Amino acid sequence: MHSNPLKIGFDGRVLTSPAAGVRRYAHELFKAMAALDTDVEIVAIGSAETATVPPGVSVVRARSFAPTNLGWTTVSLPIATRKAKLDVYHAPAYTAPFFGIRPVVLTIHDCSYTRHPEWYPYHRDFLRRAFYRFSALSAHAVITDSEFSRSEISSAYKLDPDQIVVIPLGVGNPFADSYDWQKRLNNKDLYVLHVGDIHTRRNLMVALQAVIAIRQRRKEFDSLTLRLVGVDRGSGNSLRQAAIDAGHHGALEIMSKIDDFELARLYAEASVFVYPSVYEGFGLPLLEAMACGAPVVAAKAASIPEVLGDTGLLFDPGDVSVLANAIEAIITKPELAIQLGEASKKRAKQFTWSRTAIQTIKVYQRCMEKIHKARVE
Repeated sequence: MHSNPLKIGFDGRVLTSPAAGVRRYAHELFKAMAALDTDVEIVAIGSAETATVPPGVSVVRARSFAPTNLGWTTVSLPIATRKAKLDVYHAPAYTAPFFGIRPVVLTIHDCSYTRHPEWYPYHRDFLRRAFYRFSALSAHAVITDSEFSRSEISSAYKLDPDQIVVIPLGVGNPFADSYDWQKRLNNKDLYVLHVGDIHTRRNLMVALQAVIAIRQRRKEFDSLTLRLVGVDRGSGNSLRQAAIDAGHHGALEIMSKIDDFELARLYAEASVFVYPSVYEGFGLPLLEAMACGAPVVAAKAASIPEVLGDTGLLFDPGDVSVLANAIEAIITKPELAIQLGEASKKRAKQFTWSRTAIQTIKVYQRCMEKIHKARVE
């Protein structure tokens, strides 16, 4: 049916996306795909000259005929992909051409824009939501990261759940490196870590209030900090002010622009990794923290229990006291910290980018089989 290599193209702009999780997904997925012993050729369409292109992935330059994402997706990409003579086009993040390219495989990581538009109160976001919807409805196949997201996408866009394929994300080095447990136990730098954009849905005020509550009731932990690593999407100032108003301005530290090796160290040496988010399509930082052996306390919400399994402590995302008690228990009970960390690390080994790549290629192959069958009929 298809004796030549399967030629897959994707929107190369994603390699420089401002969304760290999307960048990670594209880079790791296509790197893993190129490394497999399979007859697949991967092409990045229109990636920036400054982009770090995954090993084994070739680049096709594309001319931009319009300055907007809509113009790029509906005009520039179809032209470039036709010239590249692709078999399948994979849109790795929410939007895809409505026409001019077949088949299209679309990855939708979460449905937060559609399910909770109040979190994105910008005057043009109704256009973004419409763009996302049309992309989902016109795609030949839809991939998502979790069963939770499959349910959300199906409900939001009225798609049959059977049309949506769940392929969990992966984790690799430097996050999967080994770690000396004794180093964490002897670490005098007590901090509760969160990684991800600082956004309303991340529910970080609850995390800050929990840390402040511990500082207030335990003098020996009056240096405990909530360390946030991520781009401030508008919640940073309110968090800083809350810390100041509580008389604990030192309870909060916000960091950004660190490399993966420093990030892995922060995960590994954290007293606790906390993930209080009320909405996640998967939660890649959660998996990275698990791979580094961090003891985890996370919200019982969205996809988080799917990823965490029974390896961490779950709490209702609005319950500050339960979160504070869980963090305090881990800090004061080294055996609990080790138990949770070891369980997290063991579970994280189930999530590999190689597995993600293999399952994704199967989606491409099924698309090609359907097209071949339709042509024969």
